[in-house]
Amino acid sequence: MSLSPAQKIGGAFAASAYTLWGIAPLYFKQIDFVPAQEILIHRVVWSFVLLVLIVFAMQQWSKVQQILAQPKMVLALLGTSLILGGNWGLFIWAVNNHHMLDASLGYYINPLLNVLLGMFFLGERLRKFQWLALSLAATGVLIQLVTFGSVPWIALTLACTFALYGLFRKKLAIDAITGLFVESLLLLPLALYYWWQFADSSAADFSQNSWSLNLWLVAAGFVTTVPLLFFIAGAKRLQLSTMGFFQYIGPSFMFVFGVWLYNETLTTAKLVTFGFIWLALIVYSLDAYLALRKRPAVQVIE
Repeated sequence: MSLSPAQKIGGAFAASAYTLWGIAPLYFKQIDFVPAQEILIHRVVWSFVLLVLIVFAMQQWSKVQQILAQPKMVLALLGTSLILGGNWGLFIWAVNNHHMLDASLGYYINPLLNVLLGMFFLGERLRKFQWLALSLAATGVLIQLVTFGSVPWIALTLACTFALYGLFRKKLAIDAITGLFVESLLLLPLALYYWWQFADSSAADFSQNSWSLNLWLVAAGFVTTVPLLFFIAGAKRLQLSTMGFFQYIGPSFMFVFGVWLYNETLTTAKLVTFGFIWLALIVYSLDAYLALRKRPAVQVIE
């Protein structure tokens, strides 16, 4: 099956998005002396600034105004923004406190949770191989719980929050950029209040920082927003089922970094759980590939 030029470009955008998400821990490690909650503040503030410029450049203000004119929609986006902020904060904390392998495991689990949520809340029917993949993943977690007496709570929390965020945003059916802009707008007062009242690390005062540290902190906006723009560009050119084949790039980078770059311990409990999750993802990917082959060709508009 040959790919159109648009699909090839879409694949490049998708691979770039997931690669940038995968190497994001390298950025957070550069400022790991800054408390995770303060890094989260910078992620919110500078993402908002960058999104203002993007919304202005794309002339999307009318869409933003339409959203803000709907109180129920704003309330719903406040809920998704808090879920997203919690996910961001936990991810930063995990990376900078030697839990990168747990973060990797969480984002390996995420696509399987997406399938499960789709069944419960979107009326999607699961195929046999999808049931098998979910069973293998659950087995891996249960073995760690029963045999080793530990719960991979960081991985499960990251996977659940990101899956729930994706589900709620899908049901809201809002444009990705304007939706993220409104979410960052809603988080902005909380971030600024925390920065003003509670941030007390040595990096909290920009006027006392070196210019290089301030650049690292401002870069949080680019680390957050640029991969999302690549993801949107890829999603416009590819079917979502095709996009799914790229989603393992990110956690694979995290796994490699955690084990070989930052020397995190790959315990027996984690290795067993990873083994079942990887087997589950092989089954899941095979099922997705077979389902994709059965579909009629879809013309992609460039």
